[in-house]
Amino acid sequence: MRAIGMRFVERLKLKVQKENLWFFILLLLSTEERYGFELRELINEKFGFWSGSVTAYRVLYDLEGSGMVRAEAKDRRKYYQITELGRQEVKEAKAFLQTLLTEQKTG
Repeated sequence: MRAIGMRFVERLKLKVQKENLWFFILLLLSTEERYGFELRELINEKFGFWSGSVTAYRVLYDLEGSGMVRAEAKDRRKYYQITELGRQEVKEAKAFLQTLLTEQKTG
């Protein structure tokens, strides 16, 4: 029975990690500016999973397009910084996740 339960947990982890890569990227950018490859390595180091390199850059491109990050070229690298809009998004996402963990709605 335990083996079946583990499959559901692994599925949850995969969905949270891969489908919400933007959240992990913004969390890392909330402490300091970083470049793309560095973000990818830190995601693995701090959160325990690898994102595809194309995927991480696609998410960064989308975040930049939505105004949540801005990019600046320095030392032959493109560094990303979180914007105030990105900080607000992280704040709201954290509040949502905290609510999921602490409250159970009854119906």
